Amino acid sequence: MSKIILYGSDISYFTGKMENYFRVCGISYEFRNMQFPAFKKEMEKKVGLMQMPAVVLEDGRWMTDTTKMIQWFEKETDKFKVLPKDPVQAFFCFLLEDWADEWWWRTAMHYRWHYAEGVRFASRHLATNNLKNIRLPKFFKMKYMQYRQRSGYTTGDGIRSSNVEAVESDFIKLLKNLENIFKSRNFIFGERPTLADIGFSGPFFRHFALDPVPLKIIKQNYPNVLNWVLNLWNTRLSANGGRLVEGVPTDLEPLLQDIGNIYLPYLNANVDAVSAGKKRFDVNVGGIDFKGARYSKYRVWCLKELRNHFINLPIDSRNRSEKLLKKTGCWNVLWKEKNLPLTEKQEEGLPFQANNKMVGVNEAI
Repeated sequence: MSKIILYGSDISYFTGKMENYFRVCGISYEFRNMQFPAFKKEMEKKVGLMQMPAVVLEDGRWMTDTTKMIQWFEKETDKFKVLPKDPVQAFFCFLLEDWADEWWWRTAMHYRWHYAEGVRFASRHLATNNLKNIRLPKFFKMKYMQYRQRSGYTTGDGIRSSNVEAVESDFIKLLKNLENIFKSRNFIFGERPTLADIGFSGPFFRHFALDPVPLKIIKQNYPNVLNWVLNLWNTRLSANGGRLVEGVPTDLEPLLQDIGNIYLPYLNANVDAVSAGKKRFDVNVGGIDFKGARYSKYRVWCLKELRNHFINLPIDSRNRSEKLLKKTGCWNVLWKEKNLPLTEKQEEGLPFQANNKMVGVNEAI
């Protein structure tokens, strides 16, 4: 697979995640900037919707959705793997990846599009690199990107002046927990990267460790987190003989507690909204009071996928995972919603065909 093409943006959350995966595993690819609006029609024809990034295989097939693309590459290629062989570690990698994908992107969008420094940096970059085919003055293209991202992913997705402090406190708590982990080892599960690291490269590599405001916070107070971002980008499993720890380290438990206290309740509130046919919903999770959050059918499917990963564990691994899920407050909320409002065959075509993603969820950049 020497001619894989990765279409995206070099300041994109999910493009950065996919690039980290390709680099870590030694999968050759060519990066190309998506050009709007022309690319939209082509991608919709190939995979059913427009989102970032897209991967085109050497045989011409198009792919989408970083989670399912990575799972496909893990099964179909003979390259190095990021999913641990230990089923318990693998399950918690899936859980951490999902949290990184579906929770932290909103915080990343907030830091990029709330503060003037972030707006100037991102809007100028996108106007130059991804909107260059649109014949309008750069100023107008920059203003358009600012409006689009704020209305879709920050103020338009439940972040208001009243909850900015809580959103940012949540981020600082994540940094403190990760700093504690990376004081003792290079990666989340040991001395080589796993799927958990790849998942967290989404919010960190092209957002928190790139955008002016969060980068300043990290550089001043969380140097081991910044080192991890750089180490991940430069690590190749072909040259890394590091070992993973056994089981799930206790210093990951604060992360899991936040998943149980904040993220899974948010997924359940989203399920309730989809069931009720509401495209907006209010929810208070972990002291963060969101007003008018956008519903997502895709995140209903994410919850189902987490449950399936657990159910498919060998019995001994299932028992060990259940014990830790109960200890960290994840168990009851994982199974709280009895009936998930999924459509028939929802997302069964991924990574080659998508059908029910929230419109534009992965176009956030």
